[in-house]
Amino acid sequence: QVQLEESGGGLVQAGDSLRLNCLSTGRSVSTSALGWFRQPPGKEHEFIAAIGTGGGTNYADSVKDRFTISRDNAKNTLYLQMNSLKPEDTAVYYCNARTISATYWGQGTQVTVSS
Repeated sequence: QVQLEESGGGLVQAGDSLRLNCLSTGRSVSTSALGWFRQPPGKEHEFIAAIGTGGGTNYADSVKDRFTISRDNAKNTLYLQMNSLKPEDTAVYYCNARTISATYWGQGTQVTVSS
């Protein structure tokens, strides 16, 4: 089993930065693909960014050049550095880990960006 816990969300102003953290406990996720998703109010869950075991990354067009995903396997932590935040980035942000047998999700952390 894998447990994921996000942190780092909060209320910021447009143009500010935040770094989200996702700590994994239980079984190691060092060999798993990891990702960030978000759910804006009243909208569907959407993909934000992913990082493979080799460090390769992929981003949604809406966050490309503003957000950076990274991982520290020694600390069992996934990060999402968010710069130049916009009101439309307001959402609950979730991390996930995809293993061979299952996909795990955290409980989410709220990010609110005021204009």
